[in-house]
Amino acid sequence: MVKQAIIPLAGLGTRMLPLSKALPKELWPIGSRSILEKILDECFDAGITQVILVISKKKEIIKKYFSKNKSLENTIKRKSEISQTLANLNKMSKKIKFVYQDKPKGLGDAVLCAEKLIKSKYFLLILPDDIIDGYNCSKELILLHKKKKSSVLALRQIKKKEIQRYGIVGFENTKHLKINKMIEKPTIKSAPSKFAIIGRYLLSRSIFNLLKNQKRGKLGEIQITDAMNSMLKRENFYGCKFKGKYLDCGTIKGYIKSFIEINK
Repeated sequence: MVKQAIIPLAGLGTRMLPLSKALPKELWPIGSRSILEKILDECFDAGITQVILVISKKKEIIKKYFSKNKSLENTIKRKSEISQTLANLNKMSKKIKFVYQDKPKGLGDAVLCAEKLIKSKYFLLILPDDIIDGYNCSKELILLHKKKKSSVLALRQIKKKEIQRYGIVGFENTKHLKINKMIEKPTIKSAPSKFAIIGRYLLSRSIFNLLKNQKRGKLGEIQITDAMNSMLKRENFYGCKFKGKYLDCGTIKGYIKSFIEINK
């Protein structure tokens, strides 16, 4: 059973500067709620019972956002709509655990920070920059995992000009999307396909041992793609072409487009 998820939030948010200096992008509104709440809704609707948020000391405001504030709740108790919103945050907070990533050493390091809290054989890893609207992508990954008994990655077919922005996969079996290689941000010529890994991963906990022994890549970061390639030598990986609409909230331009799309 897949009941736990990791969401890494300790990044510096440099692509959203200067706005992200004051408020972490994960708390920016995407309609009447924050980006993070929308992603948490996806997790809980998919059957996840515990979400581990990886934050930094500079992002304590995220922890505060989900903490109960009795005096505030008493002040606005007559305003039923606001009161219900705060009550929903309180419900979410009971399913959330926080861990800290001291320095931004890459996605692989963020995942390692949550290792001690992951109890099951498989877990979800969700990146907050990516919103999948219309369908529950996490639920799709879990359903495919139940059939294949393996790790699963959310995949999206992209245009050639976008290839150098993503991790790209190659296939042993194209019909069943059985993955045999992953290349982080390849050139167009070296890309094994036009299928990109989007920010939803369902992974075996065996990745933790691989990450511990993983050599640091560019900027001294631990790359999760390298560890997944090592996993491919001993475990199966399948791709999931999700049904929802992909929205990129990782840049200012993408965030604005996503906000407009969600609020149509």
